[in-house]
Amino acid sequence: MRRILVTGASGLLGSKIMAFAGNNLNVIATHRRFSLSPNSVKLDVTDKADTLQIIQETNPDVVVHTAAETNVDKCEIEKELALKTNVEGTTNVAKACAKIKVKLVYISTDYIFDGKKGLYTEDDKPNPINYYGLTKLKGEEFVRKLCEDYVIARTSVLYGWHPSKTNFVTWIIECLRHRKSINVVYDHYNSPTLADNLAEVLLEAVDMDFKGIYNIAGSQRINRYDFAVKIARNFGLDSSLIRPIKMEELKVWKAKRPPDSSLCIDKVSKHLKTKLLDIDDSLRLMKKTEKKFR
Repeated sequence: MRRILVTGASGLLGSKIMAFAGNNLNVIATHRRFSLSPNSVKLDVTDKADTLQIIQETNPDVVVHTAAETNVDKCEIEKELALKTNVEGTTNVAKACAKIKVKLVYISTDYIFDGKKGLYTEDDKPNPINYYGLTKLKGEEFVRKLCEDYVIARTSVLYGWHPSKTNFVTWIIECLRHRKSINVVYDHYNSPTLADNLAEVLLEAVDMDFKGIYNIAGSQRINRYDFAVKIARNFGLDSSLIRPIKMEELKVWKAKRPPDSSLCIDKVSKHLKTKLLDIDDSLRLMKKTEKKFR
């Protein structure tokens, strides 16, 4: 039975990987601050010695590295934290994987691109415009430099149910259920990705022994306002509470966002059995599973 170690198993994506792994895989959960699994191992990836020791002791066949600081504005303000977590932490994991010769699956982001083009392919040149994107790109570079066997999975706007962490979709739902008016930008495009769907695809990629760089994201390019309206309609909420604005009007953001960082998923789709879902299919699945995951 293949052994998979998941860093950041208490996060949104990590927890979904744990949920979907089932009985076919021996999955080792790790956490830094809190655990969602009774058997989770505490691991601080910024601690080089600790990272090497735990990966050596657990002796996995694959490490799926989901642990990261993903708050874009926090990364812009606390650059040292972002560097330590996203670059040094990834480097420590990559070095440990290289030392004991295990496959590393690294979760990257559409924010490595400047957003001038949209529908980016794996061959397009990265050019991050915020510090979060820069740190994730640096993480990619160290994975490629240090590991012989790796998958870099670039994704976009992860969302789904989680017991404590908020994301764009759950924020929209909570605001509208409380009849709160909200501003959402209409000139910011991505490829929103249901974390459950990504977890299934990543496990399939591990099973099929993928190698190299892949865009693994939702199948639909959409702007945040239209996305928010779809969320409202799928959950039977009042979309008139959502006010469309331009990015330049949204003063709460500390970091620049790429205008269109949507991803082309043609490369990975040719090899998958699992379908990468569009917005409506993903939201219907979320609605159907709300009681199970909340």
